[in-house]
Amino acid sequence: QVQLVESGGGSVQAGGSLRLSCAVSGYTYSYNCMGWFRQTPGKEREGVAAIYNGAVTTYYADSVKGRFTISQDVAKNTVYLQMNSLKPEDTAVYYCAAGGVPESLCGNLMRSYNYWGQGTQVTVSS
Repeated sequence: QVQLVESGGGSVQAGGSLRLSCAVSGYTYSYNCMGWFRQTPGKEREGVAAIYNGAVTTYYADSVKGRFTISQDVAKNTVYLQMNSLKPEDTAVYYCAAGGVPESLCGNLMRSYNYWGQGTQVTVSS
């Protein structure tokens, strides 16, 4: 079993920055793909960023490219999402996810992930 706990959400004005953290515990050897998703009421969960095997490859949604950066501290079993130049449309609940899949499947597909965190709220005001 793998447990994921997100932190770092909050409220910020447009143009500001936040860094989300996801602490992973349990059978950490069982996953090689970490992702961040977000969801707003009435919408499907959207893949934002993903990182494979420490940093072999990364994925970003077009809407966040150049503004968000995913990284991983393998020694600390923690994944981060640095979010810069935040926009009101980035407002959502952000979820961390973990999965054990081939590199080609480490991206924005929810079915690639077996474990999910409880989510952390990010609110960006204009």
